[in-house]
Amino acid sequence: MRGVAYYRVSTDKQGRSGLGLEAQREAVRRFMTDDYPPVREFTEVESGKLASRPELAKALATAKMLRLPLVVAKVDRLARNVAFLEAILASGVEVVFCDIPQVHGAMGRFILQQMAAVAQLEAGLISERTKAALKAAKDRGKVLGGFRGVKVDPELGRAAKAAKAFEFASQVAPIARELQAGGASLRIIAAELTSRGIPTPRGGDWNAVQVKRVLERVQGS
Repeated sequence: MRGVAYYRVSTDKQGRSGLGLEAQREAVRRFMTDDYPPVREFTEVESGKLASRPELAKALATAKMLRLPLVVAKVDRLARNVAFLEAILASGVEVVFCDIPQVHGAMGRFILQQMAAVAQLEAGLISERTKAALKAAKDRGKVLGGFRGVKVDPELGRAAKAAKAFEFASQVAPIARELQAGGASLRIIAAELTSRGIPTPRGGDWNAVQVKRVLERVQGS
């Protein structure tokens, strides 16, 4: 099988030393065999202080673009983080776990949903305990800060769409540039992208205009 590999380590120290990372890579290599190495590999160094998971987003975007599964060494690399689980479920990308390879497709998605439900329950329980502690503090006479309100910027929706379009273009542009450097025209590049099974942002075959837009979007990046 072919797939996009995703690895996760918990600290900067682990990321630099390779502690845990090499074991994940070896598990993926054994599972996929040397004949079918990962098409792309992404490594997340997770910090408890940050909610964003940029490497996961890149891995999911690549897997979705290439219509390949996301391959994870061990189920516990995802099981305890609701943000990871929700991002995967929302993407619609299939996930394959090397330690339980028989679980994939509908069953794999069901397991992810159960993991997300448990993680969400834990988050809810933590929230309830926090609210109870705040109420107790307030009852003791402690002054607590109040909600100041949030202004919604109408530009955020457009900015999010632009960011999504740029992310897609940044995945396709290197391929297009490589073909262009070899003398291929926009029309030939479009045909090659289509033949490789790379879908357009809306699905379907590529044309010269779409290739030009992708190249223009990431020009200078």
